[in-house]
Amino acid sequence: MAPPSLDDVEDQIRLVIHDLYKIQASAHGFQGSETSRALQDHIKTLTTHLRALVQTATPLPTQIPPEIIAYVDESRNPDIYTREFVELAQRGNQYLKGKSEAFKNFRDALAREIMGAMPDTKEEVERVVQETGGRQS
Repeated sequence: MAPPSLDDVEDQIRLVIHDLYKIQASAHGFQGSETSRALQDHIKTLTTHLRALVQTATPLPTQIPPEIIAYVDESRNPDIYTREFVELAQRGNQYLKGKSEAFKNFRDALAREIMGAMPDTKEEVERVVQETGGRQS
C-alpha cells in the first residue's frame, strides 16, 4: 500500500466537511424521533471519517513551528505571527543589503586608492574588483 499523500488527507477532510453539513442539515430539520435515527447515523459516519482522517494524516510529516503553536494556544491569530515574521525578515534583508552596499562601496574606494598609490598594480586590482562583482574602471 502506498504511503498517504496530502491529496488523500484532502479527500478525508472533504468527507468530514460533508458529514458536518449533513449533521447540520439534520439538526436544522430535526423532527423528533423520525429524524433521530438519521442524525445518529450521520454522527457515526462522521466519527468513522474522523478516525480515518487521523490514520491518514498521522504518518505525514508536519513541520509547524513551535511559535505558531504557542500563538494558537494563547488564542492569538497565527496570521499575526506570519506578518511579524515577514516584517522581521524584510528588516533583516534591508540591513544585510545595506551592509552589502557598504562593502561594495568600500571595495571600490579601496581599489581606487590602491591604484592611485601603486599604479603598477592597476591590472591586478581591476581583475580583483571585476571578480568580486564590481565594475571595471
